Amino acid sequence: MADAHIMIDLAHASQKTISDILKYHNGPVVVSHTGVKGLCDNNRNLTDAQIIEIGKHNGIIGIGLWETAVCGTNAAATAKSIRYVADKIGVDKVALGSDFDGAIGTHFDVTGLPEIVSALEKQGFTRAEIEQIMGGNIRDFFLRNLPD
Repeated sequence: MADAHIMIDLAHASQKTISDILKYHNGPVVVSHTGVKGLCDNNRNLTDAQIIEIGKHNGIIGIGLWETAVCGTNAAATAKSIRYVADKIGVDKVALGSDFDGAIGTHFDVTGLPEIVSALEKQGFTRAEIEQIMGGNIRDFFLRNLPD
């Protein structure tokens, strides 16, 4: 997969699969939509050890906008989880993981994204960091890792 420039998305992987991929794959990985166990302990969310390993792999973690991902029903809960990841592995390795596919209910639809900007400001992120989190990080991740 690495040789073919295929990105591995761990969003729906089991805990064992995540561990195995991080053990045997040297390249970057993406978790397109998730939460973190350190703030919201459920089976689908990432452990601190997994977050750190994803950071070491120069991966990126997309934080979700639904209750079981962030243990809350507002933008503040998502922003808190984004801060958690940024503090562990850097603001350049975290992004939105909206999962706006209609399969789950989110805090709001795309028209509510300004609420996340406000919540990120309250978490102490700068304007430049917020621009990265809101789309720049994921864009840069794929520009770095996919062939021209």
